Amino acid sequence: MKSIILLAPPAAGKGTQSALISEKYRIPHISTGDLLRNAVRDNNPSAELIANLINSGSMVNDEIVLALLKMRLNQSDCDNGYILDGFPRNVDQAIAYEKILKDLNKELGIVIFLDLDKELALQRIIGRLSCSNCGQVYNSMYEETKPKVDNQCDNCQTKLSRRDDDNEKTFNTRFEVYLEKTQPLIDYYEEKGILYRINSGISKDYTFNEIEKIIGGLYD
Repeated sequence: MKSIILLAPPAAGKGTQSALISEKYRIPHISTGDLLRNAVRDNNPSAELIANLINSGSMVNDEIVLALLKMRLNQSDCDNGYILDGFPRNVDQAIAYEKILKDLNKELGIVIFLDLDKELALQRIIGRLSCSNCGQVYNSMYEETKPKVDNQCDNCQTKLSRRDDDNEKTFNTRFEVYLEKTQPLIDYYEEKGILYRINSGISKDYTFNEIEKIIGGLYD
């Protein structure tokens, strides 16, 4: 199984699709957002700086992200591939990531780009809800992704919450950063011939079916 990088604007479904891929193909889902939030939770020496940057919608320093990521990729469950969600975000990070892979004797794999219109992305951000217990994500703006009971997780009945950075002001900052930094990264991977594009604005099932076609095409 090849490792997979998922690239997308905010709210395009990287986390949702990563979880689906992880479950079907039995490879770990590595979200740099989760790595950073865990560092804050565990009172990492950089915890205060990380928290301030996340809440303002700014990017965390590369040195911090790379150190956390390298430790995670060196764990044995990554030996047969993994899904990388939220990293790299720019070409400099991509180059640094490839150096980590060389150090760890791992292949680059493929890149899947989940494209999404800005207005639709904003709707997804404003309505996003998550379960702090099991990690399930919902969206109150769409019938197909609403919880069965308002503000309650379908799986474990835990009260749902919104992330502090799920607001329009932070979204606009994140989206502008995405436009500035991520488009060159998309071009970078396209030139390498490993980039696959999917319209993620249709539905969750459509997006996953397209991902399955890509993965299936690599191994059939």
